[in-house]
Amino acid sequence: MIFKNIFDYILALILLIFLVGLIVLLIVVCSFDTKQFGIFEQNRVGKNAKLFKIYKLRTMKGVSKSNITTLKDHDITPLGKILRKYKLDELPQLFNIIKGEMSFVGPRPDVVGYADKLIDEDRIILSVKPGITGPAQIKYKNEEQLLAEVENPRLYNDEVLWKDKVLINVQYVKEWTFKKDIIYLLHTVFK
Repeated sequence: MIFKNIFDYILALILLIFLVGLIVLLIVVCSFDTKQFGIFEQNRVGKNAKLFKIYKLRTMKGVSKSNITTLKDHDITPLGKILRKYKLDELPQLFNIIKGEMSFVGPRPDVVGYADKLIDEDRIILSVKPGITGPAQIKYKNEEQLLAEVENPRLYNDEVLWKDKVLINVQYVKEWTFKKDIIYLLHTVFK
């Protein structure tokens, strides 16, 4: 895993060198678009159940009413929809990687109220750094659309999506290899 940490840090540093101008520009544009500071921070549960602040570009106006976001959420700005579609709202998480809080690949960090529900073997998910992408994120890349199509998005998330993501993430941790991480990264970037 030490090689994974070194890889994450070096790749994040290289990407930041090339993307810092774009990130600053998007922060400014998102600030005007949402009428709030363009960076959104939220407490998430990381490795060893330690809380950290995740950084994202702000894509919604006002304060989110729920931890579940669907494409029907009218608070998402038109620009925000584009940023979310292409996952550009995730770019500030390069800083989370530099700080050692996240990895490029791993289970997505949950908010409090989900990670603390993990029991028994499922808690293995908390033994690794959370990631920007991973097998669960790839499978559910259209999660917001799926949630928009159901009558009760929260119930569907809690009873179907979250449970499946836990199974996928437990398997990811148990069967982790650096080669698989590279495949997940390539799949995320090129598909």
